[in-house]
Amino acid sequence: MYSNVDHILLTRFNLPTMGFERFMRAKEGWLRERIALFERYCIPSVRSQTSQTFHWVIYFDPESPEWLKQRIQSHAENKLYVPFFRTSVTETELLEDICTLTTGKRSRLITSNLDNDDALAVDFIERLQKSAPRQGKTAVYLAHGLIKSDHHLYLRLDRTNAFSSVACDWTSPSTCWSDWHTLLGKSMRTLELYDDPAWMQIIHGLNVSNRVRGRLVLPSRFTHLFPGLLDDVRTPATAELAIDVFVARPRRFIRDYGRIIVKNFAIRLLGKESPDKVRIFLSSLRGLSKQEFNEASQWGPE
Repeated sequence: MYSNVDHILLTRFNLPTMGFERFMRAKEGWLRERIALFERYCIPSVRSQTSQTFHWVIYFDPESPEWLKQRIQSHAENKLYVPFFRTSVTETELLEDICTLTTGKRSRLITSNLDNDDALAVDFIERLQKSAPRQGKTAVYLAHGLIKSDHHLYLRLDRTNAFSSVACDWTSPSTCWSDWHTLLGKSMRTLELYDDPAWMQIIHGLNVSNRVRGRLVLPSRFTHLFPGLLDDVRTPATAELAIDVFVARPRRFIRDYGRIIVKNFAIRLLGKESPDKVRIFLSSLRGLSKQEFNEASQWGPE
């Protein structure tokens, strides 16, 4: 284990971003569903880490409802994480917040992103601290993960996934939030690590951009990495596995490839923020019903 490092896990809970998600994050239903997922998957996975030498920082909207603030207080009293209430957070402000939790005397800083409805494998932190470069600035991706949808489990390879980390010197600090997780490689070196699944995305009704990807797998292979989080996943029959290989996976590939082409074209033509602008426009026309939200949310950074 590399001891001379400050490791910070970063989560946006309902930070009032200026993009499409602000429409959902202000909604009562969004908050109640998200806190349920957060307590069912995210918190247990962080508490189960084989290495506990890290801090967990979570950002919340100062105007969060009182019931949510009470839940946050309860979590903080149990030392699950350190909450910060902000209307926004810049890279400079983020580093200032991090400095309040660390000595600032260690030579290296690692920051890792975790969405509030996702989960980490039990050795996610340990793997990063063992493998992150000891010098320079590097974006690190644990490339294999799982996707849980209803009662099915899928294994996915994603080389620039949302569980991104940045390792750097404290003399020139940067974080995993300095750019989209897919674009960190434009400003720093990247390191992709290929091993057991290190993370799990949960597909549910209010996902912003996640969809079923990868190949259908047996949950028994991964229960040791996600203890208690795969109990409701059923073992697929042989016929289901065959259908996934020959029918469902090719269909998903065509769907995703088409979306990538359209999104990249929009970014080149209209700029980096164009996918978000399209989603805002679509949702304003459609009124943000659950089905329409899912359709509109196919546009954002992935």
